[in-house]
Amino acid sequence: MQRAMGTKIQQLFLALVSFFLVIITGIPKEDAEDTTCPQVREGLAEAMGQTCQKPCLRHRDCSGKRRCLCDGHCGLSCITLSRTCPWPVQLQHADVRLKGESHHFRDEMVVSCHPGFTMSEGGNTVTSHCQGDRKWSSTPACQAELDAENTCGPPPALKNGFHVGFSWKPGNSVQYFCEQSYELDGESVNSCQENLLWSNPAPTCRVVFCPPPWEIENGHLVAVEKPQYWVSEVIYYLCKRNFYLEGPNRVTCQRNGSWSEIPACRARCQIPVQRSRIVYQGKKVWIGEVPGGEVQHLEEVTFFCHGQNRSCSYQAISRCFDGHLPLPDCYREPTWLQYTIFPKKLVSEIPSC
Repeated sequence: MQRAMGTKIQQLFLALVSFFLVIITGIPKEDAEDTTCPQVREGLAEAMGQTCQKPCLRHRDCSGKRRCLCDGHCGLSCITLSRTCPWPVQLQHADVRLKGESHHFRDEMVVSCHPGFTMSEGGNTVTSHCQGDRKWSSTPACQAELDAENTCGPPPALKNGFHVGFSWKPGNSVQYFCEQSYELDGESVNSCQENLLWSNPAPTCRVVFCPPPWEIENGHLVAVEKPQYWVSEVIYYLCKRNFYLEGPNRVTCQRNGSWSEIPACRARCQIPVQRSRIVYQGKKVWIGEVPGGEVQHLEEVTFFCHGQNRSCSYQAISRCFDGHLPLPDCYREPTWLQYTIFPKKLVSEIPSC
């Protein structure tokens, strides 16, 4: 009973954290136009001759006038709606017509073979749509109908996968691909031989998981605890107060069974001097004017150093890295007397060299 109650409390905590992530950072709230887009199949897209555009999850991931839209096998991608595909299209032994009046992204055309001709994948008519790479999704060739006795039978089936290539004549090939979360083991290409047999048995699709993600120092992992995670599953990282998140807070289980880039939580740096004037965030300020005397990870602080004859000064830059801000070798902190009684004679106040 207590264990079940503890599990419910943990689930409630994760739900609350996820809710605040949406409110504060905008994740994982999506504003993508098409939430029913199928999973990305880059291998299939490449095999079909499609060039994928920049991937996205929401409209704000795209620049300019591009929007986050579904682009077939490429999944959600940054697309310019004004893009057009070539028109008119001329294909031998076929009639080609537009379904509508334009040939912009997502518009469709219909290809119909002439009598006595058929497409290599079978059938006489196919509908093709305009893709984000400005190509039609399919421009099939219509060929004279063949005697079924002179072709190989259907290629060996692949569980949790599929094949591309529909001409089963001797000398032609099909290529195998696995579904999302699976990896191909075996030959990816199968050829129809002169004896009308396929050259290889079907490969297999091996399921791919990611191991449990690891915690990060000075941070929190936001994820449901379990022994393994599916490909494309997403987890989140947050940093403790006063720590800077370096890297993405959204991490994804990849097709190779590893996590995408894991972030790190970096500490602020204490400026290691008490009496000085520096340049911080583009302004010349006294140390006491910097809140808490601290700067963020990767922020720069400019110190002043004496020139060779000590009558002029030059600047030396130091950068905060995970809690450490090194002082330039040339820098010398003024004494209390110099800082308090003769502030106008400090190295930061004399002319530049």
